[in-house]
Amino acid sequence: MMDGFIGREDELRVLDAAYEGPHSAFIPIYGRRRVGKSELILRFLQGRQGVYFLGKKAPAALQIREFLGEAAVTLDEPLLAGYATESWSEALDLVVARRRPGQKLILALDEFQWTVDASPELPSILQEKWDRSWRDAGKGVDGGSVVLILCGSYIGFMEREVLGRRSPLFGRRTAQILLRPFGYREAALFHPRYSRTDQARTYFLCGGVPLYLKAFSPDRSVEANIGAELLDEYAALHREGDFLLREELREVESYYAVLLAIASGATSNQAIAKASGQDVRSLHYYLQQLIELGYVERRHPLTGEPPSPRQVRYFVADPLMRFWFRFVFPNTSYSRHMGPEAALRDRIRPHLDAYFGACFESLCREALPGLYRREGITAAFEIGDYWSKTAQIDLVGLRDDGWTDLGECKWGTVRSRPAVEQELEAKIREYPNSRNATIGRRIFTRGKPPASQQMGARWHSLDDLYS
Repeated sequence: MMDGFIGREDELRVLDAAYEGPHSAFIPIYGRRRVGKSELILRFLQGRQGVYFLGKKAPAALQIREFLGEAAVTLDEPLLAGYATESWSEALDLVVARRRPGQKLILALDEFQWTVDASPELPSILQEKWDRSWRDAGKGVDGGSVVLILCGSYIGFMEREVLGRRSPLFGRRTAQILLRPFGYREAALFHPRYSRTDQARTYFLCGGVPLYLKAFSPDRSVEANIGAELLDEYAALHREGDFLLREELREVESYYAVLLAIASGATSNQAIAKASGQDVRSLHYYLQQLIELGYVERRHPLTGEPPSPRQVRYFVADPLMRFWFRFVFPNTSYSRHMGPEAALRDRIRPHLDAYFGACFESLCREALPGLYRREGITAAFEIGDYWSKTAQIDLVGLRDDGWTDLGECKWGTVRSRPAVEQELEAKIREYPNSRNATIGRRIFTRGKPPASQQMGARWHSLDDLYS
């Protein structure tokens, strides 16, 4: 870790190669809010000629004026700030014309969806600039002239309006970066002194989102961080769920109801509709918006067969949103009246182990590809889980080499190894192995598994997953 910046080596490598290469580059960067897109861009800009502009919900003329003002400072061209224009085309020409000879100019337009909301013509203007001027400009002595970065946190917008076939910019990108939250191993780097258990608990609460991980102080326990950073009404994350929804959506009350229903255990269309008070016919719209934002995921039982629509289930994908709607939002009044410590003691702590147990299942599914690499397995695979009226299997690894791994995940203390293996065997008998695949057995535990002379399932501890 240097200067508080962790990871993103692969993404920086892509950006560095684009800047150092002989041609201009156009790189969309997108991903859910708080994942660190802006920090990545600013890191890339360090020591380089570039203009960073953060779009906002404001009139087009105001944004153009601010863009020229930023360019005036970063390019040391004071006259740009006073130039009067309401045309993005003219403003872009003015800025690009002032790049230093022999160096590329980085144009980074962050929160691009908000700028386009005020200036719908902007994608077409950028397409024209790219096709007529920037893509081939400067070949020979200077090389390419521009690295254009369009960044957005609304994944659906970026996929439609920048990457999509109907976008004026379709087919012009030279690379793209879908910036995802950190995995559990990288997330652990934010709290290197924590035990493996506490690193996992922190990941269950914060996911791999840098802002949330930094908010959890390494000098406090995980529970103390819950009280200080999530339950205290003055803490930065106390209203995070509300902030995220209001930044991106209208009719937030309906989305609140849907997320509260899912976080409380309603996962089917009918159950969510009933718990949220939404008409089942309009529910699809709300779910789709939340999926595009990265807050909800759609899953189906993994068997290798096409899923039935009736089998689809919905889950809150973002860990902090999941915890916020499960514990913070429903207990807001109690927390304000009785205090964060009382809310944690009375309303949250009694349910934490069960909650962490479900989170541990997701971590095990995330860890399985790493285990495959370690074991030298090169077959393609798909990872998920399985459920039916008679069985719930925490982990399914469907491999195309005729092998299917089925797994049980135990966050609590395991005292009897044979008992857990027998429990998994009973579930395996309920699994519809239509491929007639060989079934591998894996059991995941938080602590070291009990010793046994039997060679049954393959066991993995939390230390194994982090090693």
